[in-house]
Amino acid sequence: MSRLDYAPKLKEIKITDIKKGIGVFTPKPGKPVSFAALKETLKKAGYALDSANITITGTLGRDDQGWSIVAGPSGQRFPLDGKDVEQMLSGAAADTQVELTADWKTVGERNSAREVLTPRVLKKIANTPKTTTQNSSDEFSIREPSLFRIERASFGVFEPASSSSGLSKGITPQPLAPIRTTSPGLTVYKGGAITPRLYLIKQHLGNLDVSLQLLNISVSYTPSPRVQLEAEIPISFTSFDNGVNSDSGAGLGNITLWSKFRFFRKVKTYGDRQASARFGLELPTGKKDAPSASQVNASAFVRQQLTPISGGLSPHFDVSFSQAGGRFIFGGNIEGILRSEREGFRMGNEVRVNTDTEYALLPRDYTAPGKELFVIFETTFVQRGIGRVGRMEVPGSNSTEFYVAPGLQYAADPRFVVEGSVQLPVVRNTGPEVLRTSVNVLLGVKYLF
Repeated sequence: MSRLDYAPKLKEIKITDIKKGIGVFTPKPGKPVSFAALKETLKKAGYALDSANITITGTLGRDDQGWSIVAGPSGQRFPLDGKDVEQMLSGAAADTQVELTADWKTVGERNSAREVLTPRVLKKIANTPKTTTQNSSDEFSIREPSLFRIERASFGVFEPASSSSGLSKGITPQPLAPIRTTSPGLTVYKGGAITPRLYLIKQHLGNLDVSLQLLNISVSYTPSPRVQLEAEIPISFTSFDNGVNSDSGAGLGNITLWSKFRFFRKVKTYGDRQASARFGLELPTGKKDAPSASQVNASAFVRQQLTPISGGLSPHFDVSFSQAGGRFIFGGNIEGILRSEREGFRMGNEVRVNTDTEYALLPRDYTAPGKELFVIFETTFVQRGIGRVGRMEVPGSNSTEFYVAPGLQYAADPRFVVEGSVQLPVVRNTGPEVLRTSVNVLLGVKYLF
C-alpha cells in the first residue's frame, strides 16, 4: 500500500473498523490518485479491493462532457457519473467550492484510463476562496480489507473475508504466527522480520542432568505475496552435572536456510484458509566437539547430544495449513528431517507433527488493530529413528514423544510482538541412549521492518 506514489507512510494509515475492513488515509499532497493502481497493489499483496469511497475538497466544473470536480493541490480532474448527478447538483454553479463523498472507480485502461466518481454526499463550502482549497490535501476513505495490517504493514495478524454487504470485506483475527507450529502465512510483503527466541530446556538421563539455553535468531524476507526466505541462526549454552563432574560449553549450532511457498489461499466470511510448503537446508556450521568420557561418564552418543548439533548437512521438508474463523484459529504442519552424519555422528531421521489452536482473547470490543492477546495451545509429536556414532547404528537411540505447549502472544505494537509458551511432555517413549526433555520454556519477540 505504501509503495503507491500517492500513499502516505504506513503509520499514517488508520484502520477505523477492523471487522468491516475500513481504513482511512490522506494521500500525499499534489499526487494524482488511481483506484486501479490501488486495487492492483492490493492484489499483488494477496488481497481484494471490493470498493472504495473517496472524500474530496475541490472545485466543481462543467463542460460538454458533464460535471466534474477538480481536487485541491493535485489539480486532478474527476468526472462525475451516476443517474442522480444532475438532481444532486441542481442549482449548483461551476467554480463552487464543495466537499464531495463518492464511490470511486477507474474506467478504461492505460492511456484511456480515468478516475470516475459516483456522488453520495455533497456539501457546499461557503465563503471559501480557491486559494484556501488549493493549499489543502485530498482526503480518501478507503473501504477495503484491512491489508494495511496484513503482511505488508505488519505480521499478517488479520486476514480478509467477505462480508454479507458485498461493499467491503470483513476480517478475522489471525495469529501473528503460531509459536512452535509452522505458519503457512508470510510476514511483511517486500519487507521482513527479525525473531529472536530463547529456549530454556531441562533434560536428564539417569543421574545426568542437562540445562540448555538456546537462542535462535530468525531473519526473514518476503519478496512476493507467495514466497518467503528465512535464515535461522542458533547459539547454545549447555551445562551438565552427573553428581561427580559438572561442566558447561557454548557454541554456534547448525544454521538453517528456508524457502516457503504459499500455494493455497481461500478467503471466506470472517476467516480464511491457507497452506504452504517449506524447504530447509541445515548447514554443518555448528560446534561438533563433545565432552570427553572423563568429563561425562556416558556413551559417545549421549555425549554428542551435549553439543549444539544433531548431525551434518540435513534437508528439511515441511507442509503447513491453517484455518481462521471468528476469534478461533486452527493450524498444523508436518515436517520431515533427513539427518546426515558429521564426524561419524547423527541423530535419527525425524518426523514432526505440530498442531495449533488459538483464540483471540483481547480486545473484546474489536474495532481497530492493536493490543491483541492470543491464547495458544500447541501439540508436538516427534518420531525419531535410529542414530549413528562412529558410523555404526546405536541401539536405543530411537524415540517417540508427544508434548503439549500452552502459550500467550501479545501484539504490543503493529510491528512488535512478545510471546511465550511452556512445552511439557505427555508421552516419552525414548531409548536408553536419548536425553529425556522435562520442560521447554520459550520466550520470544518479533520485530517487522
